Amino acid sequence: MTEKRPLLQQLIEALRCLPGVGSKSAQRMAFQVLQHNRDGARELAEVLLESVEKIGQCCQCRNLTEDDVCSICINPRRDNSSLCVVESPADVIALEEATGYQGHYFVLHGRLSPLDGVGPDDLGLEKLNAAFVAGQLQELILATNSTVEGEATAFYIQSLAQKHNIRVSRIAHGVPLGGELEYIDQGTLAHAFGSRLLVDE
Repeated sequence: MTEKRPLLQQLIEALRCLPGVGSKSAQRMAFQVLQHNRDGARELAEVLLESVEKIGQCCQCRNLTEDDVCSICINPRRDNSSLCVVESPADVIALEEATGYQGHYFVLHGRLSPLDGVGPDDLGLEKLNAAFVAGQLQELILATNSTVEGEATAFYIQSLAQKHNIRVSRIAHGVPLGGELEYIDQGTLAHAFGSRLLVDE
């Protein structure tokens, strides 16, 4: 019979699923909530469970939402002729806070990476291509991260869009090579977004 692990140890190991949280950080978090903030821990547990059960992807842009269609897609004041492609929901938040962009988004939830088994189908590119075919888009903004995989993903999407004569631009200056949008300060990100360049056809 396998001996059951102590509940405290289970809690510490469970907390390690969070990015950047090692064993020591997880231990500090566990002790903090158990010693000083049990009410906060209960609220966190309830909200976390409800979020896992109810939050999914928007049926149009794939952003995270608890509704079928997210608040951005359903907003009639957004510009339907412009679409910004990003890698993650965190990038949507970063751009919304740092820029005055009023178009729509498409969230890839990753980037092309053949070595990791991530292909076009995993990024929802069939749905994105359907938006190109619909003929309403006039500008596609590629805001993938400036990593090797991000650039390869941008090039792939660019080739799809240009088949439908859609103007393609790429966010530019200020985003360092290898940098990720969610960690870049708002001023730099706003400048990069405002200085986006047309991609040569």
